[in-house]
Amino acid sequence: MQLVKAEVAAISPLTEFVHKVTLTPEEAVTFEAGHYLQLVLGEKDKRAFSIASRPSLRNELELHIGASGADSYAMQALEHLREAHQSNTPVSLEVGLGVSQLRVDHQRPIVLLAGGTGFSYVKSMADHLAEIGFDQPVLFYWGVKDESALYAKQEMEAWAASRKNFQFIPVVENPSGDWQGHTGFVHKAVMKDIVSLEPYSIYMAGRFDMIGIVRDDFINHGAEREHMYADAFAFIK
Repeated sequence: MQLVKAEVAAISPLTEFVHKVTLTPEEAVTFEAGHYLQLVLGEKDKRAFSIASRPSLRNELELHIGASGADSYAMQALEHLREAHQSNTPVSLEVGLGVSQLRVDHQRPIVLLAGGTGFSYVKSMADHLAEIGFDQPVLFYWGVKDESALYAKQEMEAWAASRKNFQFIPVVENPSGDWQGHTGFVHKAVMKDIVSLEPYSIYMAGRFDMIGIVRDDFINHGAEREHMYADAFAFIK
């Protein structure tokens, strides 16, 4: 874990409820794809957010913060960042946290699964795998409630087009009549597409209640628990 100060370089909306935050640390940072950071609001008040940027960008950190409701955990953090941006005051960060970072195993294909803003956790991995030329299949599933929440759809389609072993599969829970892709729950789409998850390394992020269900369903679908990764596992039975 690295404690650093960082300038808030930019805050911009990705959707009505999701904001992209770009931070410029005062010194180069070291982390692995899939790690998270903590925004330090006080000695006993630290807010955790996945790092969306890839590890090679050591002088820039990107967060995707989904925030609604004035008193919410995320909205309070976003307001702290906005105030720092407006006053040009650095914020304090703890960088390089988590136990579910990417393990590059060139013998195993990968499933990356995200629900909502869990996208940022696996985006860092996807970009890193492209950068290192990973040649096993990588299937990136992103589940959202409505199509409007697919704020990085074009970016991820370009990522998938960059290498023949990459696939991006968006899944919409409440699709419009024009939607042509997968529908329903994102992990159900995975199980529909893949006969057995036994050979895969699986990385996932989303609501804790969702991750518990996904873990159990995936194990019943052949996944090996030792090759499944989610920071939520530390908080669920």
